[in-house]
This record gives sequence, structure tokens and C-alpha cells, in this order.
Amino acid sequence: MKHSKQFLAIVGEAKSRIQETTVDDVRADLADGVPFHLVDTREDSEWDAGHAKGAIHLGKGVIERDIVGRIPEGRAKLVLYCAGGYRSALAADALGRMGYRNVYSLAGGWRAWKAAGMPVERG
Repeated sequence: MKHSKQFLAIVGEAKSRIQETTVDDVRADLADGVPFHLVDTREDSEWDAGHAKGAIHLGKGVIERDIVGRIPEGRAKLVLYCAGGYRSALAADALGRMGYRNVYSLAGGWRAWKAAGMPVERG
């Protein structure tokens, strides 16, 4: 997908304030039993077509509204992903402003997850 320079600019600003993680880092956390919440920030139709196994769905449009009800612990480790790592970066930035201190955006997002052969679910 071709993104506008304006969108890429706000994503770049958000990325300067957030932490990113990689699929390899997540794989290591899973292997080591590190507790974290994997959060899919994509649209409903994207989620329904397939998502990371064990993820919860809090789309970019509602995550700020619904996060406290789903994950009230501000120190909980959160790994957010979208299709390519842009929307999840914006969401991670917003959650940081809400007081969540251990939030990561997955670099490469869903595309990187699938390319790495990580487990997926449908529906």
C-alpha cells in the first residue's frame, strides 16, 4: 500500500516516542514464557480473515476507549500489531500517553508475523 507523506510523517513522529519489537523477540518471549498481551489493532474484516494465535482484537478505532476495560494494568507488556506496523505505532503512542509503560509495536506487523511462519487463527 502506498501511504501519503503526511501519514508517514505522523507515524515517524509516533515511532520516535515508542518502542518497537520484532517477530523474533516475540518468538523468544513465547519460548521463555514471558507474559504479554498480543493485541491486533486492525479492522474487523482484517481480524476475521486471520490473526495471530492468542491475540485479542482492539481495533485502532476503539483501542483508546476499550483498553482499560480489557487490560487495566498499566505495567502489563503489550505487543500491538497491524498489517505493517504503522497503525500499531500510532496506537502504541496513544497508549503511552494514557499511562501504559510497557507497550511495543510489532515491526512489520501481520505481514512479518505470517512471513515468519508464526501461528495464526481465523474468525
